[in-house]
Amino acid sequence: MSRTLFLPFLLVSCAGGPAAAPPFELPGLYYRMLQEATEGLEARLETEGVRAHTGAVLAGAVLYASAHPANPCRGDRTKLGLALRAGDLMAVESESGRMTWLNHRWLLAGWIDAWRLLEKELGDERRARWRREIEKHLKDAEIDVAERENFPRYASPFIRTSPNHLSIWASTLYQGGQVFGIPEWLRLGGRVMNRFVREEQAPDGYWGEHSEAGPTTGYNFLTTASVALYWEHSRDPDALAALRRATDFHSHFTWPDGTPVEVINDRNRQWGASPWGHFGFSNFPDGRRFAAFLTGILRGRKPQGESLTRIAQNALYFHEGAAQAIPRDREAWTYRMKVPAAMRKEGRWWVCLSGLLATPSPRNQFYLDRQGHLSVTHEKTGLIVTGANSKHQPELATFSETIQGQVYHLPLSGRLESTDRLSLSYNSFWADLEVRLPSARKLDAEVRVTEMGRIEEAQLTLQLVLKAGETLETASKKIVLGADRVELGPEDVGGTVRHRGWTMRVDPSARLVWPVFPFNPYANGPETRLEHAVGALSVPLRCQPGAGRLRTQRIEFSIEVAEPETVPADRR
Repeated sequence: MSRTLFLPFLLVSCAGGPAAAPPFELPGLYYRMLQEATEGLEARLETEGVRAHTGAVLAGAVLYASAHPANPCRGDRTKLGLALRAGDLMAVESESGRMTWLNHRWLLAGWIDAWRLLEKELGDERRARWRREIEKHLKDAEIDVAERENFPRYASPFIRTSPNHLSIWASTLYQGGQVFGIPEWLRLGGRVMNRFVREEQAPDGYWGEHSEAGPTTGYNFLTTASVALYWEHSRDPDALAALRRATDFHSHFTWPDGTPVEVINDRNRQWGASPWGHFGFSNFPDGRRFAAFLTGILRGRKPQGESLTRIAQNALYFHEGAAQAIPRDREAWTYRMKVPAAMRKEGRWWVCLSGLLATPSPRNQFYLDRQGHLSVTHEKTGLIVTGANSKHQPELATFSETIQGQVYHLPLSGRLESTDRLSLSYNSFWADLEVRLPSARKLDAEVRVTEMGRIEEAQLTLQLVLKAGETLETASKKIVLGADRVELGPEDVGGTVRHRGWTMRVDPSARLVWPVFPFNPYANGPETRLEHAVGALSVPLRCQPGAGRLRTQRIEFSIEVAEPETVPADRR
């Protein structure tokens, strides 16, 4: 594949006139996005708050100082003025003691790079002021990093914060030590980051936030970005090897719309295409293609605040070179992690099976129960069945059972036998879930349940991705979905569900409930917005005597999508 990665466009100079440009390739689009996002930004800084300032300070500095030929704004004094004003406002916030919230240290890396890029333009007073305030926060970070350095694991049950936080603190400490010439910070930050890349990363390429048993996919972008920053300033070969593994993980576990695969995530049910750490992926030919894919999705959105910082960081550190195909470019593939989770792509179908098991955290609101095990996406319709996890919510678990009044919804054991077959064991039964893709339009699935002790009450549940304001059709009903609760029994469903271009055939005993609001860890309670609601399609488990002594049940369902003649632009 050539380095040319999207459609051609013309660069627009900061003076407003068109400038001839070659066909688009990264980092060209980053500079275009920075230019568009910073137009008129200085006039809005006073009202946008300090989170906008870090994006403005680095974006302005990169546009003013970068000599890259794709940057039309080099030497533009308005971009310099933006960076200086934003940095001054950050200094005001820091001096006043207001820069103390949980994620304020995320702002430091961009501020350090802006100081480095603009050092000769700052003047003695501003240079000293910025450095003094940056170092004040790095000294606080030094204390927190040092006390955690030798903890048994860099996971939240031990360090009492998220690993992505510790990686951000340590990598920024290393960056600051190098830029400001402070050996103690280089040594401490380097030791912690080297441990992150040598010991703390799972073999599958992620840093488990709660445990190594599975990823926290969205936040893994943040830790990857920290490793990438460390690599840029240290050239530690272990960091480059870790970035290679992280690139493999993310490029395989990203849906065709750029969102991370949710069923393997133990913290977030949804997460958008991420701007974090593209420059880390860009060390590799396929990583450049992956970065271009993500950036193409972000292209129509004007980055602000933290996102603007990350786009500027990507432009500053991007490694150019040849690009190679990534999994989404191939017609068919399977990918299996060492932990029990696997992806399969066949044509325009994407399927993820997750047999990930983890110790539940009943008192920690930020970690979900690993209760979802199947996700299905089609490139025409997007996500159809989501395996997104929840908390204390067995009504959304793939399998649940009731024994003497107690509800259980987490598997006891599991085995991923292939990328198409997952087995899960519970107290009173075990189940095989097998997915087949017999044609370009159709997906078939079968669940085989084997009773181990008499089932009192149990069910299979599929979380259907339904959209408010659109029509849901069953064998006997046609409903425009809204906020009103919908409860459809077997006679209403009639074994058929249609919605947004897909048709599901299900067991005749299936019921459907809408809307079901999943748990939101940041609110420590259920979601309240309809856009986050799902439909719960459930089938009761009722095993019957078979040919031998075992009591079994077989449940089948299929999904069919009517293919259009062309692929919509937003699904490509």
